[in-house]
Amino acid sequence: MKKYHIQKSPFIVPTTDGKLIEEHFGLATDGNSNISIAYMVAPPGWSEPFQTPGFDEYTYIIKGKKQFIIDDDIVILEAGQSIKIEKNTRVQYSNPFTEPCEYIAICTPAFSMDLVNREDS
Repeated sequence: MKKYHIQKSPFIVPTTDGKLIEEHFGLATDGNSNISIAYMVAPPGWSEPFQTPGFDEYTYIIKGKKQFIIDDDIVILEAGQSIKIEKNTRVQYSNPFTEPCEYIAICTPAFSMDLVNREDS
């Protein structure tokens, strides 16, 4: 048995807000509850409701910019920058800019709708 797995067909998470989410490893793809790794593209003008996830989330920006409101801080990351947001931190993600934002998101434990704790928008 091979001790590696090349992901050639990530799970495309259905969205209604124009955001592309390709989960390469995680609950939806391979049942891994410890970590999820996803490639994402947030279109211009995209945003999510505030949330207080029960997982640590690491984000690496590949292209464009992404805005984070973390507690009362507004943080804007650009290509080549990364951030770790600790679990149980209130955060809102958005792309209020004119260009799409491409990024990688890693969650530990894995992203799950049961752990994201989104607020009603």
